[in-house]
Amino acid sequence: MVFEPPKRLMRALGETAPEGDDWLAKLPEVARGAVAQRELTVERVQVPGGRSSLVVLVRTAGGTPAVLKLAPRRARPESERAALAHWGGLGAVQLLEPVPGATEGVLLLERLHPDVSVRSLPEAKALLEAAGTLRRLWVDPPEGHGFETVAERTERQARAMRASAAADPEVAPLVEAALTAREELLAAPPEHRLLHGTFRQSKVLSGERMPWLAVGPDPVVGEHAFDLARLVRDRVEDLIAQASGATTTRRRVKRLAESLEVDRERLRGWTLFRAVESGVRARRVGRERDAELLLEFASWL
Repeated sequence: MVFEPPKRLMRALGETAPEGDDWLAKLPEVARGAVAQRELTVERVQVPGGRSSLVVLVRTAGGTPAVLKLAPRRARPESERAALAHWGGLGAVQLLEPVPGATEGVLLLERLHPDVSVRSLPEAKALLEAAGTLRRLWVDPPEGHGFETVAERTERQARAMRASAAADPEVAPLVEAALTAREELLAAPPEHRLLHGTFRQSKVLSGERMPWLAVGPDPVVGEHAFDLARLVRDRVEDLIAQASGATTTRRRVKRLAESLEVDRERLRGWTLFRAVESGVRARRVGRERDAELLLEFASWL
């Protein structure tokens, strides 16, 4: 089996890989070793796949359909493993190998339907199903956990945003507004819960155990509004294309906040911060179209 990384993964990791990183070069060898160690039968590499990991559809030695996921250390796969183990399949994909194998960054997971996400549903239904899935993930973190906090993650992001604003005055007003919102939100966080961290419609797949299950967390500990904020801008390209996009966005903030009992202003603030952060990061790596969409969306908030 040739474990050739999908072009989408190569492009995404190429934008963010530190100098001298050889994870992609070693990936085929690591994948072959992981398959042999677990006595798996390979069906195919999932294409186009994700932006931070190689996903391989496999069967276990007993014939059970499964997914082998391989991710570089900077994608925090061991943090993902810890979160999935803590959720224990409630609202999220089941971890079939809770204890790390011989190779760091290799996860064996329950097979869902990789080509069927809630994004395939009409928008209103998709938001409803996604929000219901997200609610199940909001639990207390394990005692003595090593998960990053929202404050820690956003501080790192804020430093990069300040550097971008200094080099690109055009984005400076939005960056300043986003950073001000962050400081106010961190002053009194209402919850300290385990969050998915990168939740959106494409992260909710159809399953057999349950109709919809979350995949691909980048777990973080903090308040519910931070997790929900990424869902607000789902299908951003459709929102931008609408004459009523700004009104629709504000209505979505209100509806999601009410349905999940989250403070509307806190949700608006974190949505602003996360959209601006994603927008300036997209501009920094040359994804101008994505940056334009995200920054226009942020200006509506």
